[in-house]
Amino acid sequence: MSSVLEIDLGAIVSNWRLLRDRHGHPTAGVLKADGYGLGGVEIATALYAAGCCHFFTAHLSEAVTLRPHLSDAMICVLHGVGPGDVETLVAHDIAPALSTFGEVIAWNEAGATRGRALPALLHVDTGMNRTGLSPAEVAALTDEHFRHIRLLYVMTHLVSADDPAAALNLAQKVRFAAAAAKFPGVPTSLANSSGIFLGADFASDLARPGAALYGVNPTPWTANPMRPVARLRARIMALRDVPAGTGVGYDHQWVAAQSTRIATLPVGYADGYHRVLGGRADVSVDGRLCPVVGRVSMDLITIDVTDVPAAAIGDWCEVIGPDIPVERLAALAGTNGYEILTSLGRRFHRVYRGA
Repeated sequence: MSSVLEIDLGAIVSNWRLLRDRHGHPTAGVLKADGYGLGGVEIATALYAAGCCHFFTAHLSEAVTLRPHLSDAMICVLHGVGPGDVETLVAHDIAPALSTFGEVIAWNEAGATRGRALPALLHVDTGMNRTGLSPAEVAALTDEHFRHIRLLYVMTHLVSADDPAAALNLAQKVRFAAAAAKFPGVPTSLANSSGIFLGADFASDLARPGAALYGVNPTPWTANPMRPVARLRARIMALRDVPAGTGVGYDHQWVAAQSTRIATLPVGYADGYHRVLGGRADVSVDGRLCPVVGRVSMDLITIDVTDVPAAAIGDWCEVIGPDIPVERLAALAGTNGYEILTSLGRRFHRVYRGA
């Protein structure tokens, strides 16, 4: 094999426990996008075995895939009730996050048809302005709308939790409290990964961390409290010495200023290694950071290993890992750690450790 993506399930479980203990209340696992690109089934199985009993996905298909592995756990689909989804939701005991007045009506009618209350979460919008019921819609809801709905949680989503100084955090908390007061006795769900670190005022009956589970820093204002989860390694597949003045890669965007040793690795933008990282990122070779030179192509990158004279064909190099944190790549690519992880392709041989 020429490239390996190692996923540390033990680190994911450890991160979940840290978040749960920090929150001080039940804490879910968000498994959107196939567990942020790292393997939803494997991660769900590990978290469930560790005691996690609440899970969130974005799409219904993701939830259906996970249900056989999660037995009696709560699984919520954040995208709610789409056209034709009712039968599948009911058959697999999956709770939708109801985000529109129409969804509330449709889900209540589905329960009435079946003669029982169907589980759901109610998503109220407190400032994100993407999904969730508006304050006016919440005010228009009556007990009749929930006659055949078993409301598990009232939830909202924080906009700027990764900035503790953002005034919107407090504003959302106040708006959420007002909305939740309309549903006395119904548990609430407020904090995401960063929200867990905003303090006790942002605690609720269920936190919903996502990226922090996978090692992405939920506190960008300070050191990362999470354990790293993903490590991507690739073997050197070619080595060549190029003299000064020689261009490397497409369009010869990079030209050697002096005699340089170039190593080629089987990783490219088709694998989620963003094209913009050419000339910006580094790869760790024998513990030394070696710059990526030339353009990132679909399947290959080239790195300058002049300062690692022992480098040889077949040697393993770290593309993501302890020496090259996800946040570092994200900053260089002008994005966030979420996108780096969810972009990692399926061509890597995947190894799960610490189950």
